[in-house]
Amino acid sequence: MASSSQSGGAGGGGTIASNPRVWIVAGIAVAGVIVLAEVARRRRRWLRGMSGTPPDSGSFCDRFELHPPPQPPPPAARHLLSGLTFAASDNFEIEGYVAGFGNPDWKNTHEAARHTAVAVTMLRKQGATCVGRTIMDELGFGVTGENLHHGTPANPVSPSLVPGGSCSGSAVAVAAQLVDFAIGTDTIGDVRIPASFCGLLCFRPSYGVISTLGTIANSQSLDTIGWFARDPCILHRVGILLPAAAGVLKQTRQIVFADDCFQLLKVSNQKTVHAIKNAVQALRGYQPPKHINLGQYICSNVPSLKEFCEPATKLQEGTSALKAISTVMLLLQRYEFKVNHEEWVNTVKPKLGLDISTRVLQAVNLAHENIKSLYAIRNELRAALKNLLKVAFHKTLLLITLLTTDAPCCILLAPFPETSCCYGNSAFKRRQWSKAIEFYSEAISLSDTNATYYCNRAAAYLELGRLKQAEADCDRALLLDRKNVKAYLRRGCAREVTLNYKEALQDFRHALALEPQNKTALAAERRLQKLLK
Repeated sequence: MASSSQSGGAGGGGTIASNPRVWIVAGIAVAGVIVLAEVARRRRRWLRGMSGTPPDSGSFCDRFELHPPPQPPPPAARHLLSGLTFAASDNFEIEGYVAGFGNPDWKNTHEAARHTAVAVTMLRKQGATCVGRTIMDELGFGVTGENLHHGTPANPVSPSLVPGGSCSGSAVAVAAQLVDFAIGTDTIGDVRIPASFCGLLCFRPSYGVISTLGTIANSQSLDTIGWFARDPCILHRVGILLPAAAGVLKQTRQIVFADDCFQLLKVSNQKTVHAIKNAVQALRGYQPPKHINLGQYICSNVPSLKEFCEPATKLQEGTSALKAISTVMLLLQRYEFKVNHEEWVNTVKPKLGLDISTRVLQAVNLAHENIKSLYAIRNELRAALKNLLKVAFHKTLLLITLLTTDAPCCILLAPFPETSCCYGNSAFKRRQWSKAIEFYSEAISLSDTNATYYCNRAAAYLELGRLKQAEADCDRALLLDRKNVKAYLRRGCAREVTLNYKEALQDFRHALALEPQNKTALAAERRLQKLLK
């Protein structure tokens, strides 16, 4: 038996040695072990690399500090963005610095800017401090956030994933809590994509609402300035970049759902509709959401688009129109990039990442065909959407679209009292007292525990001679804040005009106790003392 067993064992060994299939299986198994070992080695190497990520998460390419002008002394209101820090993408010009546009060759072949971008200047005037410029995809052409020269900023919320682009550094700087907010340019998603990848709120306004003067253009017909924030309040406060919404109060406020866009993603919009309907119920003056097939609307109202549409049935016309719009957008971007930068590309021959190089070559080699049609479609589409939406922007509403990996998500932010107050201040400066009162009243309806809102409304009431309302607002402001100098001054003015000199004198003396050098209060005290003799 032993002999037989040994013989069988030897015979089995011979079978294995002579069977090529077995050797193939064994080879695959060994190769699999090697591959797994290599994956594990690379993973360990990547983790070691992540542990060495710089403190700024690799988000900045330039660090500096541009401080705001001094805060005006009381009784002037504090700047809206006072105490906040922000960063700007590498295509925003800063006086005395060279913008890199995401590429070292660009930086080496251009001079320092003589002026600072308008948006950066506006933010600084409102009290924010700019602390640097952030990495972006080369020439504003990428969507992943990877940069061949500067590296890829580390996504703080998903370290194993790219941060998205092109404004990758700005998004990462906010997500990593290095700044309170950041700005970038959005051409075909350059702010919205990294916001979704890094779990941030963002806002991209309509084209032309905010000046892009002082930014390096990728495509001037599509470029807009957008911003990122973690906190919705800060996101809304940065809306100071938007022009005051004068005249919007009496216009219809409504949210429009493009149902067919949800259908293209094969995602139900019912949860989104339900959430927004509930939110709208809490807003004053908003009508129920409206539903529309956007593709069909575009197909009917943008006649020049037909030459770019694929043959389609009546039911497919809407989808065909949306695809055609996408094609037109990409062609327009390439054409304008070519007009802006073809000479530089051909002269410098910059070193570019593979994906970026492909897109740049597509742009530079674009044939000059159908260019007039592209601009005709752009103008027709803008007119059609303006007619659909009726107003260029909403006074108190932010509807933010976040592009996620599995579904579109629309977040409706209720109006913030700070913004209503800001619009009130703007109307007040234009001497539109009644309109200012409407804005301040809206701020109070949203937050009735802020003394500033009552005090500001009192100033507008004084201008209109509505003295009792002014005094009542000052009373309320002082109940909320006993050290509100402006409230004492304005109530004193109201009481003096109504001949209540003793009470007025008390108010001005209260103001002087808080601010001994207040010129308005000193003059009023001398004036009233003479009247009471």
